[in-house]
Amino acid sequence: MGVFHHDKTFTQRVNLTAAFMAAFHAGAIAALFFFTWKALLVAVVLWWVAGSLGIGMGYHRLLTHRGYKTPKVVEYLLTVCGSLALEGGPIAWVATHRVHHQNTDKEGDPHSPRDGGLWAHMGWIVTGKAMHNSVDELLPYVPELRKDKFHVWISKWHWLPLAVLAVALFAIGGWPFVLWGIFLRTVIGLHSTWLVNSATHMWGSRRFRTGDTSTNSFWVAMLTFGEGWHNNHHASPQSARHGLAWYEFDLNWYGILMLRTLGLARDIKYPPLRAGRDLVSNA
Repeated sequence: MGVFHHDKTFTQRVNLTAAFMAAFHAGAIAALFFFTWKALLVAVVLWWVAGSLGIGMGYHRLLTHRGYKTPKVVEYLLTVCGSLALEGGPIAWVATHRVHHQNTDKEGDPHSPRDGGLWAHMGWIVTGKAMHNSVDELLPYVPELRKDKFHVWISKWHWLPLAVLAVALFAIGGWPFVLWGIFLRTVIGLHSTWLVNSATHMWGSRRFRTGDTSTNSFWVAMLTFGEGWHNNHHASPQSARHGLAWYEFDLNWYGILMLRTLGLARDIKYPPLRAGRDLVSNA
């Protein structure tokens, strides 16, 4: 009975995830028929809020890798921004990403392209067991988050900020604001994040010998505010800075520097000086 219940619960989670993905993609297509310039502006701003402040600076560089420290109120604000990306709560997101770094391109990696490019991009989201683990299975990977009442709460109710935002947008600008600011913006953000899992382990350049397939991709970095410098990141996972060269645009890093200027970021971790043997090239 226990196995049957587990399989039934897993199937229900998969079906729910697939239904939400289908609905949001349908909404994104519908948005094209409700275009207004104001709606476009709303979508762009929210794309930055959710993708840069939320996922890049918050979920990834702060919560997952602790590349810098902020006051708790700033940490919680960035976490709420991350929940607007529809990528789940911080406990599941952080735990899954830590598993990825622990088993990159090996057995246990939740989204390696070695299991297929489409799988790495979005197949694992819908049907991957790692994505649908119970909270108990994920907790060992997030010992600090499991002790934080806010992170536990927002992980359970991660859909709530997005729902409240949708109601507010509808009250302000009607369906165009909702379709562009929620549906289209979210779908673009999701695929941009997924490209880090797929494209930057398939195509691009490599500065460091990291023992995995991670690469640097300019176009993925542009879509993710700097997360596409993935080979740099895998070489120094805790570093808050991913773009190392002058031409490696890293908006998330610039945001962290802004927080530091405002006195809201400290103990920022930088990439260590690497020995020449670690370099693939001097590029």
